[in-house]
Formats: sequence, structure tokens, C-alpha cells
Amino acid sequence: MSRWPPRSPIRRAASLRTYEFALHNSGLGPVAGVDEAGRGACAGPLVVAACVLKPTQLVSLADLDDSKKLSPAVREKLYRSVVKHALSCSVVVIDAAEVDRIGIHVANIEGMRRAVATLTVPPGYVLSDGFVVPGLTVPSLPVIGGDGAAACIAAASILAKVTRDRIMVEMERELPGYSFDIHKGYSTELHMSALDRLGPSPQHRMSYRNVRERARPVAGTVAHDASAANPASRHH
Repeated sequence: MSRWPPRSPIRRAASLRTYEFALHNSGLGPVAGVDEAGRGACAGPLVVAACVLKPTQLVSLADLDDSKKLSPAVREKLYRSVVKHALSCSVVVIDAAEVDRIGIHVANIEGMRRAVATLTVPPGYVLSDGFVVPGLTVPSLPVIGGDGAAACIAAASILAKVTRDRIMVEMERELPGYSFDIHKGYSTELHMSALDRLGPSPQHRMSYRNVRERARPVAGTVAHDASAANPASRHH
């Protein structure tokens, strides 16, 4: 009886390419990795990327790793290398309003589907970071700690992280005062302090409790409600 997925020997420490090589050698390539950035943020978009690397290991991609472990300078360098040398890559940006409308988990799954679907090289197999992505048209496998265990996921992580960071830096220019360029929309003390002072911006996710609790009442709402509750207070 055959097993699915094929159980080629996987030695995580050997190389970030082991998963991809095993799948290629089983005739299941090309292999795409998919990952996101911004899932845990309370402001800004969710960015999802998919990437298919060439079967051979490139020296310029030797530093690929979980994007959170790398410095901004290394991420930028790797971003350029991935875009230049990947067989195919795609990036999907889901804005805060859509995250609020459909929820972060659904947005994440939908973003991964879109990213894989828009690859110019259709993959034969998809590796995702840590959880199953339902609705894909090809077989897939969740890899625990994927962006630190599979090069194609690490490459997707770089694409998503660098794209989102650039968006957040530009957002601070458009909405100054929140320090988006520093905390990138995550719920840091600096960010929460700005939220307390300025209230939520149009780029904040109102479906998140820590944002919603800091929303200021619309001007006049309190006075109107008090008047409605106490007719005697109305002027005739």
C-alpha cells in the first residue's frame, strides 16, 4: 500500500532543501512554499506570498531562514535574490477592511489560495507553514516551523515580510504619529500608547478587541443619548 505523502527520508538539519528535493525526486514537483506576514498585527494588511524555487541550491539564497530571525538588511538582500532567481513567485495583499469583514483565519487561507493560484509556474505540491490550507487544487503538506525548515517556505516568508514592512513604512508617512514604521502594526507598548492618544486609524483592524476598545465615541453621541434618556432635559 502506498503512503501519501511519500515518506522519503527527511533530515531537517541536513538542508532547508530536503523537503523539496524529496518531493522532486518522487515526481511531485515543482514545489511551492507559502507563508504570511501580519497575522498577529492589529493594524495594516495581511500579506501572503507563494514561491517556487529552482531545484538547484543557489549561493545567493544560502542565508534563507525564518524571516523573523534575520536582520532587515539581510531580508532585503534575500528579497532581491528570491525575486531574481525564483522560478515563480506571487504576493497577495489583503487590507485591514477585508480582514475585518471575513476574519483573520479566513483571510489567511484565502490569501494562500490566491497566492498559489497566481504563480506563473503551476506547482505540483505545496508546502505551508504549520497548518493545512484547504481548497488548493494540488496536494499540500503543513510543515511545523516551515519557514525555518523548508527553503521555499522561507523564501515566501521573506517576500511577505519585506513587502509588508515596506507598506507599513509608507503608512507612517500617510498616517504620521502611530510609529507604524517601527512596530509594523503589532501590539507593542509604543503602538498601544499611540492608539490611546490618537484613536484607531482607517488602517486599524476594528475586529480586534484592543483596537475596538480604544475607539472614541462619535462626537455628539453621548449628548444625544442622554437627551433621549431624559426628555425633561430637552429645550422647547
